[in-house]
Amino acid sequence: MSRYFLARYDGGVENGDLITNWGLVVEGFAKAQRVLQADIEASDLSPIWFEVLLRLVRTPGHRLPMTQLADEVLFSSGGFTKLADRIQEAGYVERIGCPSDRRVTWITLTDSGEKVINAALERHVACLRANVLEPLGESSLTELGQHMRTLRDRHT
Repeated sequence: MSRYFLARYDGGVENGDLITNWGLVVEGFAKAQRVLQADIEASDLSPIWFEVLLRLVRTPGHRLPMTQLADEVLFSSGGFTKLADRIQEAGYVERIGCPSDRRVTWITLTDSGEKVINAALERHVACLRANVLEPLGESSLTELGQHMRTLRDRHT
């Protein structure tokens, strides 16, 4: 094995172990995500539509500024505008101008959008329980969530 992979960084984790463990995180996430996305698609929503509607239904008032929502789902503002157009054409969201700031447009969940996301969430929760919670257990899942929050916040 290469000397590089056997080396330690500041007397800590070996480089090879660091690479292997991070690879396992990435592979585990990718494989679980495939199962979860297939289940979401079986609800007749694309994963990105699901993510947008999920963020709206979990927000008080079921609305967010368009720029914030675009940022949260990792879209450019132009790309998100096209996505929002399609979701609005389906009747799941509507755009509402902010009366106090003309630069802000709110994306608001419609009644139809709320029904669709709630039905998809019922199915999604069952899939999460079977494919994530069952193999990991509650305490490991909670710990993993805390670690991922740390990484997210570190790189925000």
